[in-house]
Amino acid sequence: MNHKLMSILAIAVTICLLAVAGCTGTSGTCPPPAGQVPAVQPHAAVSYNATPVKYAEVNGVTLGYREFGAGEPLLMIEGFGATIDTWNQTFIGILATKYHVYTYDHRGMGYSSDNNVSPTIARYADDAAGLMTALGYDSMHVYGVSMGSTVSQQLVISRPERVQKLVLDSVSYSVRIPETKKLLGTLETVAADPTQPRGLRNEAQANLAWNGSYAGLSGIRKDVMLVVGTEDVLTPEEVTVRMAGQINGSWLVRFKGLPHVGSHYAPVEYGENALAFLGTNESAPWSG
Repeated sequence: MNHKLMSILAIAVTICLLAVAGCTGTSGTCPPPAGQVPAVQPHAAVSYNATPVKYAEVNGVTLGYREFGAGEPLLMIEGFGATIDTWNQTFIGILATKYHVYTYDHRGMGYSSDNNVSPTIARYADDAAGLMTALGYDSMHVYGVSMGSTVSQQLVISRPERVQKLVLDSVSYSVRIPETKKLLGTLETVAADPTQPRGLRNEAQANLAWNGSYAGLSGIRKDVMLVVGTEDVLTPEEVTVRMAGQINGSWLVRFKGLPHVGSHYAPVEYGENALAFLGTNESAPWSG
């Protein structure tokens, strides 16, 4: 069997169909529409109000972060326009039952400062690696969502020694392919709008300047899970399936009827899915 297609585990996760459309705002991690808020399990949810923001000096900026739980470290890399207050609290709470979970804001967003250095996806990836060092880790499990999955791809390709297991959620290998036309339009609109916050415009510009990762996917030698909602109109299912075919031994999980960043809509299912992957002690027989 072609090693690029070897050992792909496709899991179709069927959830009650939700009448939801893809996120059409400037943020890739917008909240659920009114009337479509997922059921919450209070015992699993964390409290952001009760969890202080901490700060780390990384690459000339100050990154704001929170930490939850205990165990092996898990770094959550947020999406375009998002902050550490955007993560679903039940989703993070479920992850924190098994892992020491860290969320942080990209430079220029939320609780993090910025400087005058030009924004690039590579720089965001360097920030992720630098934060690991500042927190006392050589490497972490990484969960990237939307733009965070772009940063995570750059990180695992350029700094593979910093990544243990990797989850790529709501992912694309480029914003300049036909399937991501809607996402590209949003990024172009934000980047050209001087009324938008500087940090948001910087994120848009970095995404637009990114050369993509497709050529590097087949060289990834990590346990990787790709997650997509079948109703994702920003980073569509077919893109995720294509990427899974390039990453040797990858898991492919499709949530039926869910849009971009489905953890907002089905936090329990997304959280339990992540725990199942991270807790599975199986590695692909990497080949050349």
